[in-house]
Amino acid sequence: MHSIKIKRVYAAPSEDDGYRILVDRLWPRGISKEKININKWAKEITPSTELRKTFKHDPETMDEFRDRYYFELDNNEQAPDFINLMKDKLKEGNVTLLYAAKNEEYNHAIILKEWIEEHI
Repeated sequence: MHSIKIKRVYAAPSEDDGYRILVDRLWPRGISKEKININKWAKEITPSTELRKTFKHDPETMDEFRDRYYFELDNNEQAPDFINLMKDKLKEGNVTLLYAAKNEEYNHAIILKEWIEEHI
């Protein structure tokens, strides 16, 4: 099986990215749909607006955020379809989860990647 990668949406695409999925609920600022080069926009598996607003990429709230985001994912009706998509795409090549957050160490894409790896 290939790898799941995470990358800021503002970084240049590379061939190694494979299937590119935007995993933000909101469209990233300052980037056009033509320039972003994504295969899918997976709004349905992103943190809820309420959860996203309470997190604010604060390292001190990361554990609580992880627990709450896992709960949302585990109870999301669309999550099984997303996991099936991930399994299919990983058979073909890498999958890159794209996010817009400035903080590369504390963001929801890291947690989503962990959750996906636990479910495939």
